[in-house]
Amino acid sequence: MNIRFYNGKILCTKENHKFEVIEGELWVKGNKIIYVGDGGDLEEVYKKQKEPCILWDREIDAKGYVIMPGFKNAHTHSAMTFLRSFADDLPLKEWLYNQIFPREEKLMPGDIYHLCKLGIMEYLTSGITANFDMYLNPIEIARASADCGFRTVQTSGLNDFTRSLSLLEEDYHIVNEMSELTGFLLGFHGEYTTGRELMEGVAKLSEKLKSPVWFHNSETKKEVEECRKRYGMTPTQITEALGMYAFGGGGYHCIFFDDRDFEIYRKRGLTAVTNPSSNLKLASGIAPTARFLEEGISVAIGTDGPASNNCLDMFREMFLVTGLAKVREGDAAIVPAEEVLYMATAGGARAMQLSDCDSLAEGKLADLILIDLNQPNMQPENDFVKNIVYSGSKSNVALTMVNGRILYEKGEFFIGAESGEVYAKANEIIERMK
Repeated sequence: MNIRFYNGKILCTKENHKFEVIEGELWVKGNKIIYVGDGGDLEEVYKKQKEPCILWDREIDAKGYVIMPGFKNAHTHSAMTFLRSFADDLPLKEWLYNQIFPREEKLMPGDIYHLCKLGIMEYLTSGITANFDMYLNPIEIARASADCGFRTVQTSGLNDFTRSLSLLEEDYHIVNEMSELTGFLLGFHGEYTTGRELMEGVAKLSEKLKSPVWFHNSETKKEVEECRKRYGMTPTQITEALGMYAFGGGGYHCIFFDDRDFEIYRKRGLTAVTNPSSNLKLASGIAPTARFLEEGISVAIGTDGPASNNCLDMFREMFLVTGLAKVREGDAAIVPAEEVLYMATAGGARAMQLSDCDSLAEGKLADLILIDLNQPNMQPENDFVKNIVYSGSKSNVALTMVNGRILYEKGEFFIGAESGEVYAKANEIIERMK
């Protein structure tokens, strides 16, 4: 479709993790942005397009809205929607081994496909236009994403109990070739669930496919202590020693880092994905976000899965990223709003290798959202970025567009499935396991 947004305030990403607000128009032709500007140079735009005018399928008056890049949820487990509010108030290891893993063993073919649709619906209401998923059965996840019109990059949850290196390589090729909306990068669940031989296999496969590697890294103090007992090194250091990072990648959580860990991340150009809500709820700890930024290490934000969070809400995560950093370091000036918004948009896109939809500019993919300013929490309009990070909420998301398609607008979903059917299927799946 060809869609013209006009009269809007457009949030443009600048250098040094800054943003600029311009007033004007944004044009989408097919799945790409073909114009961002004040509308004063339209004659030149038409010449460039080699046509005297564009027939718009829809023209949207964006007065009273901010048009901005969609959020990138840089770590999640979408299909775990069926375990939302099912096994809460437990420490990580007990939660994972006694409650989560046993239910996951009961999943049947097709379940993950339906459960992912529920996750995608929640992402859309939070202005999330792409997610970095890790879960069982990547083929079903990719199918759900492609069918909904949503953008998903996956990494593997490979461990000693599920999948294999041969299946990992197969998933890599199938998902990357399935759709322009689906991608796959190598990974494994975590050092504490994956033996050395299997990790060595991932490193070799990374060399073969020239793929980054991702895994849950240093989420708890116990995890790091046990890794030191096994190898005399932290999870970051053992994966570096095994040659995991020749093509980049990074880790999820990254809470308990030592000086050598920071050095490896800086040297290898890795990304730390912080997940504050999940880490708080599981009492794992608070990530050293300020130190990552001081070291020049890229940071992105993830919600983690709906079984541990339990809310797939990027607004809550953004506030917690900056709030917790300030408390952790005892400095109210660190990790400012612009830096956090950059993490939630361009930082996530960098982690997921989505450089073609990290900002709003001519030639970029049309992954964008409209933020409603006509609500009390967004007034007065002193600073749009600070309003979004410090006082914004899901209620401000009026429209979410992915790849040029409007998938969510003012409470309605356009994903090829009825919301009631998606809800019913999720409840049917968990009831079967009780």
